[in-house]
Amino acid sequence: MSVLLSSLNWPWSLQTLLVGVVVIITTVLWKRSATTGLPPGPRGLPLVGNLFSMTKEPYTRVNIHHDLFLHHQDIPVVFQKWSKKYGDVFTVYAFRQPRVVLNGFSAIREALVTNADVFSSRPYVPILGSPDQSAKGLLFEPYTARFKEHKKFTMSALRDFGVGKRSMEGKILEEAQALSDFILKKEKQAFCISRLLKNTTCNVISSIVFGSRYEYDDVKGQELLLMIEQTFSINRIHMLPIMFPKARVIPSLREGSERFLNNQIKLREHFREEVAKHKETFDRNDIRDFIDAFLLEADKREGDEDSTFTEEQLVEILRQLFLAGTDTTANTLHWAVLFMILHPDIQQKVQQEIDSVLGPNQDPSMEHRSQMPYTEATLSEINRMAATVPMASRHFTTGDIDFRGYHIPKATAVEVNIWSVLRDPQLWPEPNKFDPTRFLDDTGMFTKREEMIVFSMGRRLCPGERLAKVELFLIFTSLLQRFTFKPPEGSAVRSAEGVFGLVYAPAPFQLVAEPRK
Repeated sequence: MSVLLSSLNWPWSLQTLLVGVVVIITTVLWKRSATTGLPPGPRGLPLVGNLFSMTKEPYTRVNIHHDLFLHHQDIPVVFQKWSKKYGDVFTVYAFRQPRVVLNGFSAIREALVTNADVFSSRPYVPILGSPDQSAKGLLFEPYTARFKEHKKFTMSALRDFGVGKRSMEGKILEEAQALSDFILKKEKQAFCISRLLKNTTCNVISSIVFGSRYEYDDVKGQELLLMIEQTFSINRIHMLPIMFPKARVIPSLREGSERFLNNQIKLREHFREEVAKHKETFDRNDIRDFIDAFLLEADKREGDEDSTFTEEQLVEILRQLFLAGTDTTANTLHWAVLFMILHPDIQQKVQQEIDSVLGPNQDPSMEHRSQMPYTEATLSEINRMAATVPMASRHFTTGDIDFRGYHIPKATAVEVNIWSVLRDPQLWPEPNKFDPTRFLDDTGMFTKREEMIVFSMGRRLCPGERLAKVELFLIFTSLLQRFTFKPPEGSAVRSAEGVFGLVYAPAPFQLVAEPRK
């Protein structure tokens, strides 16, 4: 050290010494924290832990959880690979914070179902753009009485406004018709269908929540879609100043984080405007939609200081409904179209079954689903291969637990790798092969598989599961009843490789929709 210091001027010597002390202390603390009773896992680096070894690709996206370090790129694939060495339960570190990772159907079910009392909560997550950090909607709310109250209300309100009923099928078919009419205008020209699908799914949510829909050229509707897309596409490195304010000294990071924050503020303002309109015309004897139902519940609790039915809670629930209900379902439909282009023989079989059950003019209904086993099997295989949400939202333990021979303490973050189940070669031979017959028995009838945990499982099962399944079946069958999807003439063969982010999405591609005669 004396030789080193003698060769440097004093300011640089002091900095070198300070950095060395910090590294030594951090290394000791990190090693000490890694020697607990947690499951073993891959060795990390001092200070940063496993951050750099969890991703293979450059930064491209950030998720709406504002959780910078895990749900990104091909982390689900890396976790699945590590499980072969460390087992289905292991620990990774983001800085000094341990995260227990669950892989495989057995381990995930044992945690989320068998031990649901311990594994069903959520860690603290900042709600950007909200003046009330206690208003966390459903997604970010810990497993508390507040969560149970709002989940019960949300599920009841969704049912009241059509989810699971024939009336909702009519709204979805209306959107499927509008989508088909717009596609017809393309007149066999090549186009990207991604934004059109988001228009469709956004309008389904809008009809439930707002009691109205957006025309495809509606300015407010396009602004809403743009804000949703920007939420999912921002570069995650631009989130650093939000988590670490000192990073604001770097202009590019400061500007990126401000863009994201401003986008969330604008998104919230969009919903506040809708809430204000509903308040102006609210009639407790004429409940028109989800917002009215929430306002009625808030009105019933007026004067109750402990009421959680606040305007900010409503705005956050709306934000989550639109972000999840628009993007994930649209991306699954996007995958569906891509797989039909990549497998024209399967597309033809689905169309033959649709023709035999529906003919050319009859609208599909959920009652037809049992008569269309091959179509049902194809949709299940699309859901499996798409794995649109490859990592479940982070869980959090509410108490100490001995789990599979390891001691997991209270307040430990838990990562649930859905991808590891949907691409498990022990469950699905040749898991990267698109094969609908996995879901058919020897007689050709559809077979349901419990390992299809696309919407997670346990107490945090996605509340939008039923609606998403109805949308996928009705929109998919409507499209294939009317169109055959093909690649543009002379274009290269598309790949089934997607892009990891909050959702696992297809890379943008062009297609041609040929009207069926």
